[in-house]
Amino acid sequence: MSRPAWHEYFMDITRMVAKRSTCLRRQVGAILVKNKRILATGYNGAPSGLKHCEEVGCIRQDSSIPSGQRHELCRGLHAEQNAIIQAAYYGTPIAGSTLYCTNKPCVICSKMLINAGINKIIYEDGYDDLLAAQMLSEAGIEVVRFYDEMSLLRKDK
Repeated sequence: MSRPAWHEYFMDITRMVAKRSTCLRRQVGAILVKNKRILATGYNGAPSGLKHCEEVGCIRQDSSIPSGQRHELCRGLHAEQNAIIQAAYYGTPIAGSTLYCTNKPCVICSKMLINAGINKIIYEDGYDDLLAAQMLSEAGIEVVRFYDEMSLLRKDK
């Protein structure tokens, strides 16, 4: 059995975090990592203490809102938002960290990641958000799809 490279290790953990999601449409996980240490995790779902969509239904589904549009019409927070909030809540500095996410960040999350000082985003899947891509590029944040990254980084074990 071979030992996973760091990027594989962190993406595997990100996938596990996504399993905590209470979203009916898509389970997303995110972790913030710096110096090979996990700083915070997040998954998509309703704010703490509020009913989950699995209990009250999905506003987006009931209103036929397409994926990637009208993010504000949702009870849940995105995984990236929850990771940033968790770090803030516990006083964990995240500037200079890398975000691992099962989905490519939307424009709302991208703006938050820029202001949080995230240096790099490694994502697995997701829709393209042109404005998010433009803003992340302008901010100098490296954005890499996980599978593309792995072909180059097998040697970082």
